[in-house]
Amino acid sequence: MSTEPRVIAGRYRVDELIGHGGMAKVYRGYDLTLGREVAIKILDAELARDTTFRTRFRLEAQAASRMSHPSIVRVYDAGDPSATDSSSDEPPYIVMELVKGTLLKDIISAGPVPVEDAVRYVDGILEALDYSHRAGVVHRDIKPGNVMVTDKGQVKVMDFGIARAVSDSSSTVAETTQIIGTAAYFSPEQAKGEPVDARADLYSTGVVLYELLTGRQPFRGESPVAVAYQHVSETPVPPTEVNEDAPGALDPIVLRALAKDPYQRYPDAAHFRAALDAAVAGDAPTRKQLGALTSELYGPSPRQAQETARSLRQLSSDTTMTRTQSGPPVAWIWAGVALLAVLLASVLFWVVTISMRPPEVPSTSRIIPNLENVSAERAQDELAKLDLTSKIVIESSPEISEGNVIRTDPEAGVSVEEGTTVTLHVSSGVETVTVPKIEGMGLDDATKALTAAGLELGTVVQRNDKALAEGTVISASEKAETEVSPGTVVNLVVASGKVTLTDVVGWTVDAATTNLTDLGLNPVAVEDAECPATDPTTVNSMSAAPGDVPVGSTVELRYCSGS
Repeated sequence: MSTEPRVIAGRYRVDELIGHGGMAKVYRGYDLTLGREVAIKILDAELARDTTFRTRFRLEAQAASRMSHPSIVRVYDAGDPSATDSSSDEPPYIVMELVKGTLLKDIISAGPVPVEDAVRYVDGILEALDYSHRAGVVHRDIKPGNVMVTDKGQVKVMDFGIARAVSDSSSTVAETTQIIGTAAYFSPEQAKGEPVDARADLYSTGVVLYELLTGRQPFRGESPVAVAYQHVSETPVPPTEVNEDAPGALDPIVLRALAKDPYQRYPDAAHFRAALDAAVAGDAPTRKQLGALTSELYGPSPRQAQETARSLRQLSSDTTMTRTQSGPPVAWIWAGVALLAVLLASVLFWVVTISMRPPEVPSTSRIIPNLENVSAERAQDELAKLDLTSKIVIESSPEISEGNVIRTDPEAGVSVEEGTTVTLHVSSGVETVTVPKIEGMGLDDATKALTAAGLELGTVVQRNDKALAEGTVISASEKAETEVSPGTVVNLVVASGKVTLTDVVGWTVDAATTNLTDLGLNPVAVEDAECPATDPTTVNSMSAAPGDVPVGSTVELRYCSGS
């Protein structure tokens, strides 16, 4: 015996279960009103019993439904049956775009992810975050389980706004962790229960990038609390130390994204994307450079140092503190004596070593000077004085004059060894393209020619011309064979395929016939016996009204024959 399918809100048919998580189950569904497949997420019944959560959920779902971007799973509708029927115990639901593809967490679990794919996946996540953050929506739960990769390779981020409703309704880290899922992707500020902003999403994206590159998260523990503690206090190991096949150029990107202090991370998703793009084509940092970055991001901050000093001063000067025992244990005394002996021996060894050390060899390191906007010849001379070699790479630049240095690689201020080759990126001036000859072309062909040349089609104005077919280009706003900037807008004047018919009523038939023939029309004189003849014979009426008519149109000229 078949059962009636479940229908929500009298509109959405609930079909088979296609996924589930810690806070909801997802079903394949069908919108009976619009006739389209959808995904229906039905919230956990336990979670739905919280009236505060229901309220926040409705508000956040409404905010998410206003976002429309190719990298974000679209929210079509959301509802809470209890809002209209207080006796209903049906949980809230969300109706979303049905995406056919694979969850990113399943892709990761299937085995190593190629670096090109890893970068593409993270770039898609950042593209979605860039849009949502500018719309004022922070995701708060970026993780592979909330990212879908379609069959065509498109990245789709899910559950915008839902994590906020959950976390704002939870009072502890443990509660939030239990509801949202794993703490492996938490930012330090989320783990500490502090207010979060868009930079928390960037931290979580950094964790996803780390996992894509290494096959595991940067922090692991036996419990969510243990993992949260590591997010707050532990220094992550660079990806290349976990997976030697990971590109070293991405180590600084990951470490910057995983900075404990939000102000040391990338300021927004756009900067994160730009750094990722640059790193893919860049060189790996040296061990010294990576160590300096790690120290900058994860070393003790000045505020921590001040707090430590303040605590030591208080312990040494606070006269109100009383001792809880008469003196230190005997074991402590002997430990102190042993420690002092070790320190004295170390100092003595250091002094002897210094006295026996051979004379220092002069340093061969060099500091790359700032050569921006300096002529290529002078830049090469400056590098030669520092015993550095150089090579030139030409590229266009709208800001730097032709022949001057745009930037160096390594960049200015970096310390390198004598003999290092420094790449000078030299400007060829503003990039230009040649305007193609498109007069006489059809509009479609002209548009293709402009696009192929790197130009953009602007306004298209029609003009009557009896000699040209409809859509033929008469003229362009940029002269053919001239050099212009890429992306220049070219406006066109094209033939309308029409001519303007003159009102020839009252004209002699001969004059009217001549006029219409000159316009490219086909005049036909027709006798009208119902009216008195005139001398000379004049046009009494026309078959077409004055105005624009297609070239070659037949126009009847009726005249009075009086017969």
